[in-house]
Amino acid sequence: MQDWLQALQETLSPWPWAYTAVMLALLLLLAWLANFITKKVLLRALRKALGMLPALRAEDAPAVQMRAVPRLANVVPALVIAGGIVLVPGLPEGIALLVRNLAQVFIVLTVVMAIGHVLDDINAIYERRPDARNKPIKGYLQVAKIVLYALAALITIAILAGVELLHVLAGLGAASAVLMLIFQDTILSFAASLQISGDGRVRIGDWIEMPSQNADGDVIDIALHTVTVQNWDKTITTVPTKNLISHSFKNWRGMQESGGRRIKRSIYIDQGSVRFLTPEEIGKLHRFMLLDDYLKGKEQELREWNAKLAERGGKAEVNHRRVTNLGTFRVYVDQYLAKHPGIHHGMTSMVRQLQPTEAGIPLELYCFTNDVRWVYYEAIQADIFDHLLAILPEFGLRVFQRTSDAPIDVRLHDQRSGAEGPRQADG
Repeated sequence: MQDWLQALQETLSPWPWAYTAVMLALLLLLAWLANFITKKVLLRALRKALGMLPALRAEDAPAVQMRAVPRLANVVPALVIAGGIVLVPGLPEGIALLVRNLAQVFIVLTVVMAIGHVLDDINAIYERRPDARNKPIKGYLQVAKIVLYALAALITIAILAGVELLHVLAGLGAASAVLMLIFQDTILSFAASLQISGDGRVRIGDWIEMPSQNADGDVIDIALHTVTVQNWDKTITTVPTKNLISHSFKNWRGMQESGGRRIKRSIYIDQGSVRFLTPEEIGKLHRFMLLDDYLKGKEQELREWNAKLAERGGKAEVNHRRVTNLGTFRVYVDQYLAKHPGIHHGMTSMVRQLQPTEAGIPLELYCFTNDVRWVYYEAIQADIFDHLLAILPEFGLRVFQRTSDAPIDVRLHDQRSGAEGPRQADG
């Protein structure tokens, strides 16, 4: 081979540049052959080896094989060029050194990008695990990629400047304060990611509510710097990861895992409609199955109480204990919730009367549905209040409702003529 090259050099001696061009062409041909052999032979063997790894399932292996491995194969021709360019005769030393340095930089960047693809593939494979939502690793992998890219940048600077990497790192130490300022958000976000992953305060799929960031929806991604939330109106909000540590927010996961969703809503009763029930009205209410036992027990209790009161001389009806329509309705609502199939009977359920307001007496329902899904929760809640509003007149009660500002048609009754009609005011 050496004799052949020497003979070729003697043949092309009248044209010195021609021999240099031929050697460059041979170097490029050698690099192409190395690339061809790597991709056609070694690459196939490596793919088969990856496919046999127990850690990779059949659906996971193609992603790793098709992204990281072909990129690593590009390193081989770059190695050939980096090692052979300095052997080309007649090539200026400066050009040979530049080409070699560029080839080495290409090798470094190619390896770093291949490792970055491997980290992405590791995250994609990990997210298929059932417990991946509770312990996401995407933030950690992003930190690893940042460190990797920073190291690649330092190596590239060292190669192009023709100095040792340690010298670059020594100069970098003097600028550490500036770097800390530049990467302040990254450091804070990394610390927040560690804390979030450790205590599980936010997971992918959680419904979080953070008014300060206009976020109200499901968490769809947890990254190093941001947590992505898809709001209920299908808009996307990105919340800085560090804000989940320094700001307050509401996570609805506890409600979803408990199996019950709270109803805390009031019916406002017109205070003017509250009164005692007459014996005839109590008799009519006995037809309600939910009230029959209560009314029987209440009537017995009140008879005994009032009889003892009469023995002491309190025969006036004003001194007697009597049943009110509001109290009876409250018992009816309580019994109705106890029998309702959509209410979670293992959680708190009560009907309470709150402080009267200018809008009436609030009768609040405090209970939990046994279905936490939004649509079904709203349907159960609406079904309960539809029924209660419709049954309210049976107890002689009225719902408080402010009147409209629309014109009112006033009609006065004439006692003398018995006629009824509009009456005009005196001018």
